[in-house]
Amino acid sequence: MHLAEQALGCTSPNPIVGAVIVRGAEVIGEGYHAGPWRDHAEVAAIKDAIRRAKSGAEIGSDGGAEAPAARELCTGATMYVTLEPCCTYGRTPPCTSALIEACFGRVVVGAVDPTPAVNGRGLELLRAAGIQVELADGELAVRVKRQNCGLRKTIATGLPFITYKYAMTLDGRVAADSGDSRWISGPESRALVHRWRSWADAVLVGAGTLAADDPRLTARHTACERQPLRVVVSGELRLKRGSSLVRTADEGPVLAICSADVANERRAEVESWGVETVEAGRGKDGDLDPREVAEALGLRGVQTVLLEGGPRLAGAWWAAGLIDKVAAFICPRIASGRGSRNPLCGLGVSRMDDAVSLREVEIHRVGPDLLVVGYTGEAF
Repeated sequence: MHLAEQALGCTSPNPIVGAVIVRGAEVIGEGYHAGPWRDHAEVAAIKDAIRRAKSGAEIGSDGGAEAPAARELCTGATMYVTLEPCCTYGRTPPCTSALIEACFGRVVVGAVDPTPAVNGRGLELLRAAGIQVELADGELAVRVKRQNCGLRKTIATGLPFITYKYAMTLDGRVAADSGDSRWISGPESRALVHRWRSWADAVLVGAGTLAADDPRLTARHTACERQPLRVVVSGELRLKRGSSLVRTADEGPVLAICSADVANERRAEVESWGVETVEAGRGKDGDLDPREVAEALGLRGVQTVLLEGGPRLAGAWWAAGLIDKVAAFICPRIASGRGSRNPLCGLGVSRMDDAVSLREVEIHRVGPDLLVVGYTGEAF
């Protein structure tokens, strides 16, 4: 699993995958999928095994390791791979063919690939070739599925996987009475959020957060192969040309989602700033319907979204059942105040028994802050 995560933020729309080859008690090869058009994890691990055994060994031009060398090293060996080997021709040849050709004796798989063209067929092909196949279960299977939560949810529902991130004081406030929120969390927490942005397909905020905080929403001070899609939800298209988001449109794509009743002239003006615009319908409360916004992102191939607020937008997405994961930084500050400045603004429960209990909860120390992470539902 650790190997797979070496490519976080680099593989979309492909999954992250790691593979390890073991003979006896010895690891003879390791690999991970580094991104589209690059070797899948299984082939990368086979090539690594050849490199370790024979420095400068020839690699086949078909994208797989040289067959004789692979068979010599891998016959009867075990491969551990986090995701079911693919069995179709895409940007690269099928990994099932590489494993069968290399004569592996056993393949241990973390999770089935839910892609319709695969979805268990890869395991069937390996078994038909006489390879022993084992599939993880229990907690390990859940952890492996979580690694590709975006892919799995998109395939199952057509909607992206949504993580709501926020920072709050010990007294539960995400801003002072004035609306100021910089900075509640410490520098270590903010650095971690930049890493999360680099891993996400999109970062999303509402018009209120855009006006109050003037964020850039880029991933900074971290290794980043590509910037996330920066999304602002604004029914009336209330963007300013001088905002940090617009001024940095050349640093990464910006998408504004607005209502269909916004004048064409206004949309053309915003688009002239380098910002793409997309329409979504309004809900009963007059705001943009969260599900329509999520569907629009799903149609664009967005699999993972980091929702960064504000409370009103997050409250609407929570009420719509669209938030899959919560990441809350609890920071050692007391703000006090008279106004309600909690992380979710909207209708609440009348009894604590009706409150949502997060699952697979983890608590981490990040500088002076505590980070609480949990999921709202089962793994897809």
